[in-house]
Parts: sequence; structure tokens; C-alpha cells
Amino acid sequence: MTKLRALLMGISLTMLLTAGCAVGPNYKRPSVDVPGMYRGTTPQDAAQPAESLGEQKWWEVFQDKQLQELIHTALQQNYDVRIAATRILQAQAQLGITRADQLPSVSAGAQAVNERNPRTKFFPPFETNANQVDVSLAWELDFWGKYRRATEAARGNLLATEWARQAVISRLVSDVATAYFQLRALDLQLEISKRTLASRQDSLRLTQTLANGGATSMLDVRQAEQLVSTAAETIPDLERRIEQQENFLSTLLGNNPGPIARGTRLTEQPHVPEIPPGLPSDLLERRPDIREAEAQLIAANAQIGVAKAAYFPQISLTATGGYQSSALTSLFTGPAGLWSFGGSLVQPLFSGGRIRSGVKFTEARKQEALLTYQQTIQQAFRGVSDELVEYHKDREFRRFQEQLALSAQDAAQLSEMRYRGGAASYLEVLTNETNYFTAELGLAQAQSNELVGLVQLYQALGGGWQQ
Repeated sequence: MTKLRALLMGISLTMLLTAGCAVGPNYKRPSVDVPGMYRGTTPQDAAQPAESLGEQKWWEVFQDKQLQELIHTALQQNYDVRIAATRILQAQAQLGITRADQLPSVSAGAQAVNERNPRTKFFPPFETNANQVDVSLAWELDFWGKYRRATEAARGNLLATEWARQAVISRLVSDVATAYFQLRALDLQLEISKRTLASRQDSLRLTQTLANGGATSMLDVRQAEQLVSTAAETIPDLERRIEQQENFLSTLLGNNPGPIARGTRLTEQPHVPEIPPGLPSDLLERRPDIREAEAQLIAANAQIGVAKAAYFPQISLTATGGYQSSALTSLFTGPAGLWSFGGSLVQPLFSGGRIRSGVKFTEARKQEALLTYQQTIQQAFRGVSDELVEYHKDREFRRFQEQLALSAQDAAQLSEMRYRGGAASYLEVLTNETNYFTAELGLAQAQSNELVGLVQLYQALGGGWQQ
């Protein structure tokens, strides 16, 4: 009992000594050049509160109930999200494997051998029995922190996979919202084309009636037919694009190609007119791709300690305790007890530069991870600036397109009145009707671009992954 107590005290003292020593650099977040404000920020944006649009939940930004339902379905069924979740499980298991290296391995065994030897020239036949039960312990002491640094690296890799999943979620929310708004824009363009076709067919019938009565020429009839054909030819192409867009959305949802339910019309989609971008420094904490890059940097930094620990001796402890007897009845009696305890120390003397090269390799990997982290931040700032100017210019373009569509509508109506009053030719009607149809389709596209710009800006600001 005294020896066992001494062994336990020795192991406890060893654990205490090994807990505070770990070679290699401790991680410290590197300094980065953060701008005071995003380029592309307008005075209206600067006057907004410091809370960024990216901090809002996606269901607060996208208020179309049908779109919310589509995003919910995608988050549950999309294959990219599910694959990212399995990678987290892999990283969690790898962390458990790596962390186990810090602890001793204990195994138990039992053995029973009964052996009979035949008669020989010098010995009569005899029979032997050997029974043994033992528990063995093997422990490589983590005196230099090799396994703790490896655990730190595994924990960083786990964190990176978790942030990678959040990045996938953010991108998925953006993709579903973008595809949905583009689908509603195609619906609106199809509606405009069908309405225009019906109107032009009525106009063609009237023109044919006038031509039959001698009030106009066949040239006007042919020009009216051109207007009908121009509107009609857009319908099959729009129907093709709508079905393909539905197939794309179905795939994002994790479903086979099929129809997609619609919600609010494109022109009635609620969204904030002014976007608060927030502070650029907050982007470092909110963008999942930046957090993923930093977690990879943490893991690479910890691997330097693992490599440097190879310079120092490996210290191992082994212990065995149990019972051995030739008879089972006396296996657990005092004289049958056995134990052994030992330790070993192995110091590398010559490895041909392997250890030094290993350290240089991990230091280079850390430098690569650092540059990737800094590059990710720079690209994030650029992305926000690009999307800010994109959204503002899309809004400005949409306003001009609205004015153009109104002017084209008035011109088309006036030319129709002038033609019926005999003050203009049908060529004037043809020109203004064509301009009006083009302006309407352009306005629908401009409205779609503005909403898509909002989606892209929301993602660039680090929104979409919050649940």
C-alpha cells in the first residue's frame, strides 16, 4: 500500500509539473489595417446608427413569408450545409483523438495457460498451470507541451470548420434570396409581356378593321403585326428561364427540380431604403470567413509548438500491477501479487535536420495562414465597398428607369391618340410602343437588381448565418 501511494503521488506530481510548460509561441491576434469607414458610404449611411444591417437576422431582412419558408427548407435540406455539418463531426472526433494523447493509456489483461509436457528420456511427463491478471499503464509525459499544442491546433481546426459551416449558411441564404428575387423578376416580365401582347393584339384587330374599310393602309397592318410578334417572341424565352430558375431554386432547397411557390410581388417586396453598414472594425467579428481564417491561423501557430517539442527528450512512464499464480484458488493471495514501475528518457541526437526542417515548415505554414487572414480581411472590406456602391447605384438607376417608363408610357398613349386622330403615322406608334415595352422590361430588371444588391450587401456585411 505504501508503494502504491508513493506511485500515485509521483504521478500526481508529474502531472502538476507537466501542466505549465509548453514550447512554441502563444497566439496573439495580429494587428490589421482597418479603415475608419467603408468606401462607398453616403452621408445618409454615415448618419445611420452604428448597428450594421449584417447584425440583423435574415428573417428580419427578408420579410416575404414564402421566401422565409424557402430559406428554412434550404437550411434543413441543402447538401452543402449537411456536408459542412459532417465536417464539424469529423473535427470534433479528431479533437478527441488528439486530446487523448495527453492522458495515460491503461489496459487490463487476463491469461490462463495449462500445459502438459510428454515423457522424455530424463524427465517424466508433467503438467503446468499459469494464471495471471494484470493492469498496465503507459504514459508519455507531455513535459514540453507537444500534445497540448496539438490539442490547441485541433481545437482551432474544429473552430475553423464551425465557422466554415456558418459561411456556407450565409452564402446559402444569399443564394436562395437572390434566386427568388430573380424568379419574381422573370414572373413580372412575363406578366408585362402577356399584357402587352393582349393589348397589341387588340390594336392589330382595330388596324385590320380600319384597313378593310380603307381608312388606313396595309403598311400599318404589317407594322401592327410587328408589335404583336415582338411581344409574343419574349414569352417562350421567359417561360424557359422561369422553369430553369425554378429548377435551380429546387436544387438549393435540396429537392428534385419542380415548381416553386410564390409570395409577394417583386414591386411590393419590403426592404429598408437606407442601409446602415456599421463600423468596419466590427466586420472582423461578424464575417464567418474572417473568423474561419483566424481559426486556421490559431491552428497553424500551435503546430509550431508541436514541431519544437521534438528538440527535447521524450519522457515515458510504464507501470504494471497484478497477480500471478499456478492455481486459481490462490491467484489473489498476497504472495501472488506482482508489480513493476519504470521510466525512460529518449533525447534526439542526430536526425539529419529533420526536426529543424519541421519547425521551419510549421513557421512557413503559419506565415501563409497569417497572409491568408489579412487577405481575407482586405477582400471583405473591398466586398462591402463594392456592394455599397452597387446598391446605391442600382437604386439611382431604378429611379431613372421609373421616370423613363412613365415617359415612354405617355409617349405611347399620345402616339396612339394621334394615330387614331389621323395626326400621325403608325410608324410613330410602332416606335413609341416598342420603347415603352423595352422600358417596362428594363424597369422590372432594375427593381430586381436593387433587391439582389441588397442581398449581396447583407452577405458582404456578414449577415445571414445568425440563427
